Amino acid sequence: MRGKSTADCKQKAGVIAPVIDLKRCEGKADCLDVCPENVFEIRRIDEVDYLSLDLMHRLKLRVHGMKVAYTPNADACRSCGLCVTACPERAITLARTA
Repeated sequence: MRGKSTADCKQKAGVIAPVIDLKRCEGKADCLDVCPENVFEIRRIDEVDYLSLDLMHRLKLRVHGMKVAYTPNADACRSCGLCVTACPERAITLARTA
């Protein structure tokens, strides 16, 4: 599904960015598939992020292959909201950048 239209995008790039809740994310890549701006990547959770989680969430990540979504291109987000809708874990919110 990559290459979705940017017709629904509401903002200039860089005003709003997706925020991933690593306690919820299971790395299923629905966000990756729907994002027209290629904001997301799915990869192994960084060690610092992993160690910041409590035991229950660390175990959950192990069950799901230690993969989560990251937003290396967050500055390209144009706030279409497709990722928020697509995420089955409701792990993504959109927030104004600082």
